[in-house]
Amino acid sequence: MSTLSDLVYAQGRSSDPDVEWLHRLAGDGQLLADLAFADIVIWAPTADDSFVAVAHTRPSSAATLFYRDIVGDRVRPQWRTQVREAFTTVRIVDSASPDWFEETPTRVRAVPIVREPARAGAQPVAIGVLTRHTNLGETRTPSRQQITFNDCADDLFGMVAAGDFPDLSAPTGPRRGAPRASDGLIRLDVDGITTFASPNALSAFNRLGFDDELEGESLVEVVTGILPEKRQFDESLPVVVTGRAPWRTDIEARGVTVSLRTIPLRDHGTRIGAIMLCRDVTEMRHQEQELITKDATIREIHHRVKNNLQTVASLLRIQARRTHSDEAREALTQAMRRVSAIAVVHDTLSEGLTQSVDFDDVFARVLKLVAEVASAPSTRAKTRSTGRFGTLPSEYATPLALALTELVTNAVEHGLAGQEGDVEIIADRTDEVLSVRVRDNGVGLPEGQVGRGLGTQIVRTLIQGELSGTIDWHTLVGNGTEVTIEIPMRYIERPKN
Repeated sequence: MSTLSDLVYAQGRSSDPDVEWLHRLAGDGQLLADLAFADIVIWAPTADDSFVAVAHTRPSSAATLFYRDIVGDRVRPQWRTQVREAFTTVRIVDSASPDWFEETPTRVRAVPIVREPARAGAQPVAIGVLTRHTNLGETRTPSRQQITFNDCADDLFGMVAAGDFPDLSAPTGPRRGAPRASDGLIRLDVDGITTFASPNALSAFNRLGFDDELEGESLVEVVTGILPEKRQFDESLPVVVTGRAPWRTDIEARGVTVSLRTIPLRDHGTRIGAIMLCRDVTEMRHQEQELITKDATIREIHHRVKNNLQTVASLLRIQARRTHSDEAREALTQAMRRVSAIAVVHDTLSEGLTQSVDFDDVFARVLKLVAEVASAPSTRAKTRSTGRFGTLPSEYATPLALALTELVTNAVEHGLAGQEGDVEIIADRTDEVLSVRVRDNGVGLPEGQVGRGLGTQIVRTLIQGELSGTIDWHTLVGNGTEVTIEIPMRYIERPKN
């Protein structure tokens, strides 16, 4: 399915700020649909003077009219005149009589979408049209809550037509836990006095410790009386609970956390009150705190593992220096490098909150482990890495880092064999495979035979066994050796939840 951006840009009539504005409005489509008890559709103008649906939100407070997706469809003939009139006159246009949609009587309202209020003396310009489709087949005597919700929706539709909604100063952070109309709604007047509180909103404040009715009360005084003494609170709280700023905040009391979102209401730029949405997010905040604690614990574990591995590497280095046998010293030095390569991965994991690592950063640090060999008097080697590995999960980063350490070390020590030369590591990542080539310009494989040492066995085990990949050694034309590793991406990328 095409995204809102794709659909709008395809019409060739909207700018980047227009698209951003439509995105913000679509982000509040659920709020508008729930308040209006109706389907909300956003239409973008086309090059041939028609309109195409770029967003659609079904209400959770009423039955939907559109059981099939209409995003991407052109405006239907019975709505075209009304939508075009709203777009050209930049005013709200209601249907003169009930509209029939699939044998269901409906009422349609077309609202011009204006980006930012028009400057003094300037004519506002619409960038699209929002339509509200109300199902008249389920008409019943409206409750006080439904009347208030509809009034709030009408106020917001007026702000959409005036360019006052959505508000650019409102944050667009993560929406997890964001309050919805059904979670609890409070209507405030211009002085911050509560004129309506839905049952869910009243219940949320009751759980915080307020035992009276909210209506007729100053919300800022109510919140002040709820908050525990000597406890720090969000500095934005006063302007949020007075309805002056379109922000979000949390209030905590008696072990309960309630999330608040305020939407100031304006009439042609003049503030006339506010809508406050509230939601009890106590359990959600507890879960988030548990996740934060677990993340911190995992990072601490990686940090300690890294420290322990570095200690083991240091012990191996000391033991190698005290060993008189050249063969034993070389074995201990190789073991030290392998342990250090694994420590690099754990060090990277200890710095972030995810269990994936930027392998380009890891490998850059792993190459430094080979510097000891490359800087030896008998070997004058230059190592360089090209291409990108990308992000890998830790369970694949560790064996790959260890395998590449073995290959680069082997290329420097045995491929160049004490001579001056270059070792190049080339990474090439596609959607299907990660390919890595380790190439040197040394003496090449003796008689074309691959070695049978411990390093070669380790590389085969890691690449073929743990990463389900393939590895190939071959001599380059002229001189030098190239080792090619290929790992299927399906074994690298974690499945998305």
